[in-house]
Order: sequence, then structure tokens, then C-alpha cells
Amino acid sequence: MTVTVARVVRPDRREAFERWAEDVLQVASGFPGNLGASLLHPGPDSSEYHLVYRFVDDESLAAWERSSERRSALAHVEHMVDNARYARVAGLESFFTRGAQPGPRWRMTVLTVAAVFAITSVMQQLVMPHLTGWPLEGRLVLSAIVVVLLLGHVVMPALTRLLARWLHPGRD
Repeated sequence: MTVTVARVVRPDRREAFERWAEDVLQVASGFPGNLGASLLHPGPDSSEYHLVYRFVDDESLAAWERSSERRSALAHVEHMVDNARYARVAGLESFFTRGAQPGPRWRMTVLTVAAVFAITSVMQQLVMPHLTGWPLEGRLVLSAIVVVLLLGHVVMPALTRLLARWLHPGRD
């Protein structure tokens, strides 16, 4: 689960907001199930900041959203912003989302194909030889389940953290 909160910060409160955001992101990153949190700064003609929180599942995100730490932080930011928008993304697309714009689509495609290839190769070499007695449909269903679960919960979270600079060039 990925949540992006866009806030239009008042010009005279930018420094205070940045300090606040770094503190909040530090606290959020310590919550169970957190996969990362970051602050995206506005462009030259904007005052809209994006805070990005990535959690392993709905329950972990909900624990952060219900926390007293988050409530306290939100109470301190109200006077610094004019507008706030909240966006939530689930599933595989959340691995490629960092703020408003994802990285180049071809890089996302290459990484996904490589990950699926690796998982299916291992499945074909190590698991499928032991299931030759299963009907074809059963083997295909098992393969699809394993690929989707590993892709969504293990392989893509690790690869997108490891290859973040390649996936999102010029964004740090």
C-alpha cells in the first residue's frame, strides 16, 4: 500500500514544514510494516510537497493512520498548509509510484519481466518436476499464485528499493 499526501505549503512556512515532514517521516518509517517514507520537494514554480508512505499491507497502514503519533503530527501542520490531497495506491502499481509521476514505463516493464522470468524459472526447475502427476490446470494455477504472491510481496518490494535510482532517474 502506498499513500501520497500532497500539501500546498504557505511560502513563509516552508522551512518549518520541511523540518516537520522529516520528523513525521522518521516516525512513520519506524512503524511495523513500513517499507519506506520520503518527502518530494516542489518544483521551482510550486509550493506543493508530497509525502510518500509505503506499507506492506492495509493493516500496517491503518495502524499508522490511527496512531497517536500521526494525530499529533497532523495537529502541528495545519497552520503551515493551504491545501492537502490524499491518494492511496494498492497492488503492483504501488511499487512504481513515487509522488505524482512514476519513472519511465519501459524501465518498469523491464524490471517486471525480469522478476517474472526469475520466479517462473525457479518454479520450473525446482518445483514443477515434483508435480508431474498434477493436471496441467492445477500446475498453472499453482504457478500463477506463487508468481503473483512472490512478485507482490517479496521480489518487487526488494527490487524497487534496490533499483530506485534506476527506476526514477533524476529524482533524489
